Amino acid sequence: MPRGRYSLHDPHDHTPLAEEHFQCAPGPSGWRYVSRLTDSAGEHRGSVDLALDDLGRPLRLELHAGDWQVRGAALDGVTWVRTDPTGLHATEGNVRAHAFTGTSPAFLVATARLLRLTPSSAATRVRLVAFTDPVLAPRTVDQSWALVNSEAHATDNGPLTVDEYQVTALDTGEQHAVHIAGDVVLAAPGIELEDLQSPPSRFD
Repeated sequence: MPRGRYSLHDPHDHTPLAEEHFQCAPGPSGWRYVSRLTDSAGEHRGSVDLALDDLGRPLRLELHAGDWQVRGAALDGVTWVRTDPTGLHATEGNVRAHAFTGTSPAFLVATARLLRLTPSSAATRVRLVAFTDPVLAPRTVDQSWALVNSEAHATDNGPLTVDEYQVTALDTGEQHAVHIAGDVVLAAPGIELEDLQSPPSRFD
């Protein structure tokens, strides 16, 4: 069960945003990721709880940011309920999309699991609902994912396969690289893996 810490920063000006302390593991139904976010002073900023089924679809998502909350799942596309800080108002949303995304590295692993690309696969288009900080506002985004390289590296625990994806935002054409090993993001814009206490899980 990998556990560790990511640092999150603004990918454009590198302003520190949060530290994300996480643990994740494959399970009977698929894969689960839980984390808590803290600011530079160690104060609680939010949390992520994401569970996927064997096909990489979101069985359950629960996000907290400040006093805002989102709960969602794959249902007629993706469906979610967003609750405001007062707890008096909840708004429901539904979009014909494949999955969710956001600032957490969990969403990159989840999208890679959903698409299951190979180096010979053509670039694949995916529609995602992004929840943007700091109020978890939903926004539908279209991306293209391609697996451009998959390379095995020798480690003390056996070979570790690192996959390099090229992700393109279809509304702007902006491209960036994402490096994933098993269920751990090694590098991506705005994400740095600062600490890993056990090796990434290997997916079948």
